[in-house]
Amino acid sequence: MNVRALAAQVLGQVLGEGRSLATALPSGLERAAPKEHGLLQELCYGVCRWHPQLQALLHPLLARPLDPREHTIRALLLIGIYQLWHLRIPEHAAVAETVTAARQMKKPWAVGLTNAVLRTALRRREQLTTALKNDLEACTAHPRWLLQRLQQDWPNDWPAIIAANNDRPPFTLRVNRRHHDRESYRKLLMTISGRAAVAVHTPHPPPLAGRESYVETALTLSTAVEPAALPGFSEGWVSVQDAAAQFAAPLLDVQPGMRVLDACAAPGGKTGHLLEYAAHLDLTALDQNAARLEQVAENLHRLQFKARLAAGDARQPADWWDGVLYDRILLDAPCSATGVIRRHPDIKLLRRDSDIAVLANQQQTLLANLWPLLRPAGRLLYATCSVIRQENEQVVERFLADQPDAEEQPIIAPWGHPQSHGRQILPGEAGMDGFYYAVLIKRQASVREVVCQPDS
Repeated sequence: MNVRALAAQVLGQVLGEGRSLATALPSGLERAAPKEHGLLQELCYGVCRWHPQLQALLHPLLARPLDPREHTIRALLLIGIYQLWHLRIPEHAAVAETVTAARQMKKPWAVGLTNAVLRTALRRREQLTTALKNDLEACTAHPRWLLQRLQQDWPNDWPAIIAANNDRPPFTLRVNRRHHDRESYRKLLMTISGRAAVAVHTPHPPPLAGRESYVETALTLSTAVEPAALPGFSEGWVSVQDAAAQFAAPLLDVQPGMRVLDACAAPGGKTGHLLEYAAHLDLTALDQNAARLEQVAENLHRLQFKARLAAGDARQPADWWDGVLYDRILLDAPCSATGVIRRHPDIKLLRRDSDIAVLANQQQTLLANLWPLLRPAGRLLYATCSVIRQENEQVVERFLADQPDAEEQPIIAPWGHPQSHGRQILPGEAGMDGFYYAVLIKRQASVREVVCQPDS
């Protein structure tokens, strides 16, 4: 089966079953030849990234609507259009290979349809492209509900957010400062032989007004490479992690010997960073999904760290907590992930506007139920990879109103945007993903002065 047919089967699961691309793609990669992995991923990620636009191009090319159950054929047609509009594959090859894919799916009726749709698309390219300009959802490649949210929450910044979401993400590393600082690892990359050495390596983000870069452990490569090809990767010298996610450890301000809870820990990127940041932490990595905890274990094994792994729901501490208070809690809360669309473009297909209120309620519950586990004067870092205010500053605002012993510690930093509560990084700013952070401190109980009067 050719790579386009495999891509259609993967995307059919996303379109028809609501599966994430991350869970559907591995089955396609297993069946594809290694030399085709790059094209398979390009087709799958590209169709998701541009889906609203591709769907708008496809609609006028169909004489009658496709059967809603034909998700794989719809995906194949979108793959064909994606090649014609966005890739440098020769037009005749794109059409021929996509028609061959239809033939391999053993649906004879789809062969003629695929050929007709793609050849008509070529003839009507200019007309179809012009029509996109009158459709904001199509020309921005964003679903209408998300456009409205972004325009409402970020009236001045939404065009830049849209552009960043449609861009390809950078390949950024987190240098383990237990082994190297960023500059020494950068020099190491530039002296080795192999694929990694051909990339240009630069600090991330660039210095601002003569100051040093404010993500001390982040290093961005101009070309993505297989992580295993990086020097010292298997020994834990470096990890793949966006620069915005690398603020969590310093903001939580973990110190050696502290008792720390990483709630919602999988896949373990921030867990590893916390252990790199401070020695001898008594750290518990919690996640509701026991299978995903295996990813945490694998990451920690590579980094040569140990932590207590616990499978449990952070909203129900009675099921897993041992009763000993934590000095620090990291709550990287489940969210809409609207700040990382460039890395997970299937969010455009899978997420719905109605999800936001559900997620905000879940985030509120997580905060309320984890707060009693924090010792007085302890610190909780609330983090999301969302850019939607309802999941971020509004959650924190409500929590502070409901929790009299909680106070916010403002984040004073040269990055991001200060909000009424917390600080927001928007997608693409200094090359980073979209992230939100808020630091919450538990007040110590006040002690009333007691004056003892002698008996009269």
